[in-house]
Amino acid sequence: MSVTTQGLQLNVRQKAVKGAVELISSMRFAIALLVVLAIASIIGTVLTQDDPYPNYVNQFGPFWADIFRSLSLYTVYSAWWFMTILGFLVVSVSLCVIRNAPKMLADMKSWKDKVREGSLRAFHHKGEFAVEGGTREQTAATLGKLAGRMGYRFVTRETEGATLIAAKRGALTKIGYIFAHLAIVVICIGGLLDSNLPIKFQMWLFDKTPIRSNAVINDIPPEHRLSQSNPTFRGYAWVPEGQYVSTAILNQPDGSLIQDLPFSIQLNKFIVDYYSTGMPKLFASDIVVIDHKTGQRVPARIEVNEPFEYDGVSIYQSSFQDGGSQMSMTAWPMAGASMKSFPFGGTIGNSAPLAAPAGQSLPGMDGQTIEFADFRAINVENISNGSGANDVRGVAHQSLKEAFDERLGSGAKSSKPLDLHNVGPSVQYKVRDKDGQAREYNNYMLPVDVGGGDRMFLAGMRENPDDPFRYLRIPADSGGTPKEWMMLRAAFEDPALRVQAAKRFATRSVPDSNRELQQHLEESAERVLTLFAGTDAPKTGAATPAGGFQAVATFIDKSVPKDQQEKAAGLLLRMLEGATWDLWQLAREQAGEPDLKPDADSARFVQDSINAISDSFLYGSPVYLQLDSFKQVQASVFQLTRAPGKKVVYLGSLLLVLGIFSMFYVRERRLWFWLKDRKDPDGEGHGVDVIMAMSTARRTLDFEKEFARTRDAVGRALGAAPKTGDANGNGTDRAP
Repeated sequence: MSVTTQGLQLNVRQKAVKGAVELISSMRFAIALLVVLAIASIIGTVLTQDDPYPNYVNQFGPFWADIFRSLSLYTVYSAWWFMTILGFLVVSVSLCVIRNAPKMLADMKSWKDKVREGSLRAFHHKGEFAVEGGTREQTAATLGKLAGRMGYRFVTRETEGATLIAAKRGALTKIGYIFAHLAIVVICIGGLLDSNLPIKFQMWLFDKTPIRSNAVINDIPPEHRLSQSNPTFRGYAWVPEGQYVSTAILNQPDGSLIQDLPFSIQLNKFIVDYYSTGMPKLFASDIVVIDHKTGQRVPARIEVNEPFEYDGVSIYQSSFQDGGSQMSMTAWPMAGASMKSFPFGGTIGNSAPLAAPAGQSLPGMDGQTIEFADFRAINVENISNGSGANDVRGVAHQSLKEAFDERLGSGAKSSKPLDLHNVGPSVQYKVRDKDGQAREYNNYMLPVDVGGGDRMFLAGMRENPDDPFRYLRIPADSGGTPKEWMMLRAAFEDPALRVQAAKRFATRSVPDSNRELQQHLEESAERVLTLFAGTDAPKTGAATPAGGFQAVATFIDKSVPKDQQEKAAGLLLRMLEGATWDLWQLAREQAGEPDLKPDADSARFVQDSINAISDSFLYGSPVYLQLDSFKQVQASVFQLTRAPGKKVVYLGSLLLVLGIFSMFYVRERRLWFWLKDRKDPDGEGHGVDVIMAMSTARRTLDFEKEFARTRDAVGRALGAAPKTGDANGNGTDRAP
C-alpha cells in the first residue's frame, strides 16, 4: 500500500468544493500548517508574552511595537490566527486519517495470499530449494513450525495444485502511522480546550467585557465576571497572610476579567527557607481551601512545582510579594542647613504625603508624595570585588583541571569567585511631585561593607522603571548611623560654618607670621567650600543648584588656563579635603560633640563623605528615608488553572510515543513459501520444490542480513541448500 500526498477526491461537480476538500485533506497542506505553527511557537517562545504594552514600546520602539501588536505577536497562543490554523490542522489531519486509516487497517489484516508462482519468482529477495523425499504436507508442516519459531503468523492455502504459506510479522507498524496522526489531532484538541477560546465564546455570546479600571472586586458588575462553571481558565490570585480570596484575575489585552471560584483560598503563612549562603531554597504557602457549598475547610501546603488540586482547579505557587508591610522610618533632609530629622512611616502599597513636622520648614517638600512600592526582608548580594583577588589559591598554584572546571559547565558559572551575603532589608518607594513626575528609590536598612572596611548606606535612585538603580553611598559613622554625614552635609550649606572652617583650615596650614598667604588660603578655601556646597554655582534649571565636583570642575574650566588646570584641580581638591575636616569638627562642636583626632579612619570618612555629598546633588529627593523597623506581611501569588484539556494532551502524548515507537522500531516483514510436488516424466513424485520470497516496507542493511539468516534457516530446516543465484534475481519486493 502506498501513501500519497493527495487529499480526498469527492465525486462532485463543483470544482471549487472538490479542490478545497482535496487541499484541506492533503498531507502537503497539513505539513504546511505544522511549519507555520512551529514558526509561530518559536516567536511566542522568544518574545515575552502578555507583558504590558509600554514594555514592548521601550524594547522595540513605537513603530515596530504597533506592528507586532497588530499581528498579535504579544499573545501568540491566544491569537485568532493561531487558533484558526490549529483548527484547520485538526480538520486536515483528521481527514488524512479518515482517508488512509481504512486502507492501512485493511493492509494490516490482509495475508496477501493471492500471489502466484511467477510473482514470487520476480521478487528480489527469494530463494529456491529442492527437497528430496517427503511429501508436500510434511514440508508445509516443517515450514509452518519454522515460521512460528521466527515470530511469524501464517496461513496455508491450497491453490493450483500447490501449497502457499503466507506469513507476516510486525504488521502493527501500520497502527504507528495511525496513532502518530491521531496524536496530533488529540493534542490540538486538548490545546484548543485549554486555550482562551471558550472565554472568547463567552465574551461573544454573553457580552462579557474586560474591566479597564481599578475597582473593588465585590463591586465589579456581572458583565466583567465569569461564572464558576467556566470550563477552562488560567488566572492569578494575590493573597496576603491572614486574608482570603475567592476570585482570580484573568489578564486580557485590553483589561481583566474576574473569575469567580467555587471555593476561597485563605493564606495562613508564607514560608521561605534559605541555604547557608542566603540563597532561597524553598517557597511554600500554608493555605486553607474553604468550599462554598459545604463549608468544608481543607488545609494544604503548596510549593513550587507541587500544586494542590481542588474541585478541578489546580493551585500553583507562582510568586510572592509584599502583602502590606508596615514601615517605620526616619526622614533626613537632603537640602538646607538643617539636619533635624523627623519620623515618617507608611504601608507597602499605599502612599503618604511628605510634609515636615509643624514648626519646621524644609525646602523642596511642597506637594511631594511617597508611594511605598515594595519591601524585601532579605537581599542576597555578591560582596566580592569580582577581580579574584580574594582567591587564596592563586593562579600559579592552579592545576590545568581546575582552570578548565572554572570555565566549563553551566553558562551561569563564572571563573571569578562569588561572595554571597545577606545585606539585610530594603524598601522601595517612589517620590512623586505635584506635577505627577516620579523617581523611584531603593534604600537598604543596614550599612553594607563595600570593601576596605568602608560601611555605606546604599540609597538607590532611578528615573525610569527600565533603568538600573544608581546608588548614593552614604558613609556610616562609628555608631552605624548616617548622622555624622547628615551633620556634615548640613554644615556645607551653612555660610557661617564655611567661613569658620576656611579660617581654621588656613590658620592650621599657614603660620601666623605669613598673614598674607594665610588670608589668601582662607579666601580660596572658602571659595572652594562654597562652590562645592552649590550655593555659588550657576543654576542648572533643576530644583537644586549645581554643586559637588561638577561645580568645582566648571570653575576650573572657566577660570584657569588649560595648561594649569590639572595642577589647580589637585590643589583645590586637597584644599577641599582639609577644609572639610575643619567643617566637620565645627559641626560636631555645634552639636555638643568633642573634636576627633586625625587618623586613617577619620580621613577615609572625610573622603567618602565628600564623594557622597557630590553625588547627593543628583539624588533628586528632598529627604533620605532611613528604614528603622518594620512589621512584615507577606503575600502569595497563586496561579489557578482549570485545564480539562490536560488529560486529553496526556492521551495524545501517549499516542504519539506509541506511534513513533511503532513506526521506528517495529518493521513489517512478509514471507511466502510456494510448495509444489516435483514429478518424473512418468508421473511419479521425487520430492518437493520450494520457492521462498520475502519483502519489507523499508529495505535496510539489517533486512538484507535478516533475509540471509532466514534463507539459511529454511535451508537447514528442509535439509536442502538454496539454488545458486537465487538471492540475486531481479524484480520487486512488493506483492502485487
